[in-house]
Amino acid sequence: MATPQPGIGDWYRLNGGALFEVVALDDDDGTIELQYFDGTVEEMDIEDWEAQWEDGALESAEAPEDWSGSVDVEGGDEEGRSGESLGEDHDLRASPLDGIDLFE
Repeated sequence: MATPQPGIGDWYRLNGGALFEVVALDDDDGTIELQYFDGTVEEMDIEDWEAQWEDGALESAEAPEDWSGSVDVEGGDEEGRSGESLGEDHDLRASPLDGIDLFE
């Protein structure tokens, strides 16, 4: 079986069960950048990729349903907020004049 060429956005699983996504390819250096589901980023040589595929240490996998593991997002993360909820009368859009110094 031929070794598949990894593509950005493709998901794979290591023999031990670690799920990762291919996030970058560098043909000049011959490297593949991987991001594991927990957010860890690692670089692998294309030769190592081919060897691990041939040894059966890598396999294609489906993208996880819960993608938030690799992007470090926590639900309900309110750190740095005053704790007051915003009412409907608060406009969260920036004014087009925000940031303009009128006295320059």
